[in-house]
Amino acid sequence: MKARFLPALFAFLLLPSLAWGQPAFTLEQVLGAPFPSDLVAAPGHDRAAWVFNERGARNIWVADGPDYRGRRVTDYAEDDGQALGSLVFTPDGERIVYVRGGAPNRAGEIPNPTSNPDGAKRELWIVGVAGGAPKRLAEGSAPAVSPDGTWAAFVKNGQVWRVGLEADAPEPERLFTLRGRPAALRFSPDGARLAFVSNRGDHSFVGVFEVATRRLRYLDPSVNRDSNPAWSPDGARLAFLRIPNERQALPFMPRRSALPWSIRVADAATGEAREVWRAKEGAGSAFRGVSAANQIFWGADDRLVFPWEGDGWTHLYAVPVAGGEAALLTPGAFEVQFVSLTPDRREVLFSSNRDDIDRQHVWRVAVAGGPAAAVSSGRGIEWAPVMTTSGAILALASTGTHPAHPARLDGGARRWLVPDAIPPDFPSDALVEPEQVLFSAADGLTIHGQLFLPKRHTPGERHPAVLFFHGGSRRQMLLGFHHRGYYHNAYAMNQYLASRGFVVLSVNYRSGIGYGMAFREALNYGARGASEFNDVLGAGLYLRSRDDVDPDRIGLWGGSYGGYLTALGLARASDLFAAGVDLHGVHDWNVVIRNFVPSYNPEAREEAARLAFESSPMASVDTWRSPVLLIHGDDDRNVPFRESVDLAESLRRQGVYFEQRIFPDEVHGFLLHRSWLAAYRDAADFFDRMLK
Repeated sequence: MKARFLPALFAFLLLPSLAWGQPAFTLEQVLGAPFPSDLVAAPGHDRAAWVFNERGARNIWVADGPDYRGRRVTDYAEDDGQALGSLVFTPDGERIVYVRGGAPNRAGEIPNPTSNPDGAKRELWIVGVAGGAPKRLAEGSAPAVSPDGTWAAFVKNGQVWRVGLEADAPEPERLFTLRGRPAALRFSPDGARLAFVSNRGDHSFVGVFEVATRRLRYLDPSVNRDSNPAWSPDGARLAFLRIPNERQALPFMPRRSALPWSIRVADAATGEAREVWRAKEGAGSAFRGVSAANQIFWGADDRLVFPWEGDGWTHLYAVPVAGGEAALLTPGAFEVQFVSLTPDRREVLFSSNRDDIDRQHVWRVAVAGGPAAAVSSGRGIEWAPVMTTSGAILALASTGTHPAHPARLDGGARRWLVPDAIPPDFPSDALVEPEQVLFSAADGLTIHGQLFLPKRHTPGERHPAVLFFHGGSRRQMLLGFHHRGYYHNAYAMNQYLASRGFVVLSVNYRSGIGYGMAFREALNYGARGASEFNDVLGAGLYLRSRDDVDPDRIGLWGGSYGGYLTALGLARASDLFAAGVDLHGVHDWNVVIRNFVPSYNPEAREEAARLAFESSPMASVDTWRSPVLLIHGDDDRNVPFRESVDLAESLRRQGVYFEQRIFPDEVHGFLLHRSWLAAYRDAADFFDRMLK
């Protein structure tokens, strides 16, 4: 009897601590799974590659058909903060060119989050798919491999360079000199020409460089912003986007219409071009892109596929190269996000939230039109689809309790490519399935959210609660692990908070994506009136109304734009929100707008600047009373570090309690795994102390 009694007594004594904050897993465990990105198929081969970020060590993995069992081909072992991406297969499929190191800031500084005394570099490397030591090619980025596989063009110091890929290749050399900033390097199918974009501030050109003759030509140059060149299969023509410049347009403000954009097709030899299609005025006149290698796909039978939201939703359309009406390929009240073309150019693979508004699944549709067919469905999430030459469809996928992972989508089933890459202590069984909830904003707009209830949740038992606001704001949080590394981590953090006894509500506030143009371009959002504050209030009142939430212990947290809404909630509603965690948040729109548009002069646009400031947390800081934790890296290229410096000064002057976690030399989306751990550990501890 004693043997049975003691375990029962122990369990009884443990119940209060389990309910109030002894999690079933650690942050290290829930953030320990490798995050996949940059999935690419090898043209002409039954092979694909991707990047795994495993606790900060980023490596390239490869999988071959027909079994597609993943294997690692690089061996970087340190959490050193060096980004890895831009994967390009050589034509024989046997090697991969890639970039290691982050992009420079405006001062030309490469990210160096470890504060390495020797600094950091951004370099091109090449590695064989069979493994072996990678070879450094050159400093630079944006590689394009020649169709014969002997050399690559790339960008270095604002110019286009070339480097040989063979073992005995000469030193890298400048390929040609141009004004402006080059981007989007694209070889013609025969390798005789290299297309590129020359960005020149308020306009940009699409250019073509002839390799043999060294002749450089700009295609139909104009005062517009030309971009996204796409070669015809025969290499004789180029399609590209033409977007009129609008000097008055500013970011973080609603924009439902613009001077209409168009698609043009040019003769690569002469540079002469003609308009193939033009957006109508009104809805869809402002260009809205998708997540893809290019925004124009040259499909079979000379049909161009492109995104447009002429009906208020981001969809795919196709138009003949000869011109004419554009055919809608993906009709319905949903949005297309990740897009790729099949090897035969006859179909498009895409992910969307069709029939499942808070998840994404993969679909396929013919370039010629017709009904789209579902490739995946169910309670999981799938994105970034690609097709190999054998017809296998690979994608990245997750569920509510399984982290993101590369998979083969096979007859509706998902077959993980590296199932043993998930650590054995990853706490899938201890995670909760978030619930879809809909609630009313303070002004009556319906808002979607994902509700995380503690595993040991008992109806009527009151818990502390927190709201989560994503960044962007062009994002949509989903009912599972997210497709972006930043929000994959945030989803894990929400799970961790739920395991500590918090009720967590992740809010898809207005100005985010997934619910159509009118929701994304919400009236008076952001720097034009902060109408999203209605969603912050509505979410807080929704939590307060629940019988399982303690109304006096509601907090909020978020990063970037989510940090903005966190600060706005604390500044305007400290009576509702007891504490907050603000990661690199926006506090004065006039400062952040100038960071994205250096020519912005608030003094010259007095009315816009006044409204932008009134829409900022700093305008209401005198009513801010609740404690806050400020988290920021001081090499942030998105939200200037001074935003936290200035807010801290204002909070000090009025005696508001705040704590801080500062990461020297860290960027906006932390590059070091240990930075995420430290930030989230401090955030969880702060909420424990302030709300429990």
